[in-house]
Formats: sequence, C-alpha cells, structure tokens
Amino acid sequence: MSEENFDVFFTKLQKEIMEQEIKEFNEYIVNLFHNPKNWGKPPDEEITVSQKYKGPCGDSMLFFLKINGNIIEKANFVTDGCGASLATACQTTLLIEGKSLSFAEALKPEDIDSALKGLPEDHKHCAELAIRTLRRAINRYKSSMIK
Repeated sequence: MSEENFDVFFTKLQKEIMEQEIKEFNEYIVNLFHNPKNWGKPPDEEITVSQKYKGPCGDSMLFFLKINGNIIEKANFVTDGCGASLATACQTTLLIEGKSLSFAEALKPEDIDSALKGLPEDHKHCAELAIRTLRRAINRYKSSMIK
C-alpha cells in the first residue's frame, strides 16, 4: 500500500470510528475524550491536594486540586478508564474550577451526566466515579486543614 493510499485509508477509518462513537455517546462527549481539558498532573507547586479512587468497575481516577481559601482555583485529572471515564473526569474539572468547595461538594452524578448531555446507561457509573473521587479529594483537603 502506498503512503497516499494509507493516508486515505487512515482518514476514512478515523471518520468511521468517530461516527460510531458519536452514535454511542454524543458529539460533546466524543470531543472531550479526544480533546480532554485539564488532563495530566500539574507541577507539584500547583497541587494543594490529590486523591485517587478505584471504582467498582475497575477504572481509577485521580484528581489534582489547587485550592486557595475556599475556592478551587485549578483542577486536573488522570484516569486509566474508558472514554466515558475520561469525559466525566474532564467535565467535573470544568464544572468546579473557580467554584467554592461547597459547590463542588454538592455536585451529584446527575449533574455531571446532565452537563455531558446524557451518558449511555451502561456508562452512567463513570459520573459516580468522578463524584466519589472529587469528594474524597475535598475530604482529604479538609482533614489536612484540621491538623
């Protein structure tokens, strides 16, 4: 196969994969898992607290929060999960940046699902994973402030 034929084949394959993903999820979710925001560990000086949680499905999620007073200034994440796990973690960070700890604590999995314009039923547990990880991070931060 020539390089030109390979490029045409590859472009067509990518388009077919994206179309299938959009049918299963939606365009917003697919965009998040192909172009995630806030992905990756920030420099240590930008981390106030980090917390990892492994969900019942086997996926794990790790949040890195920079907190100043009562405000989450920056939120980053990593996950070893599926595209839906990546999208829910990403959406969670987008919702909490610049917000108060009480706002973040009040978030529910349904809020993440709604912001993502609806996860498929078999991936709704990913929003639960994101919320559980976030709450554990906030609790860890609050515990460290008591000491």
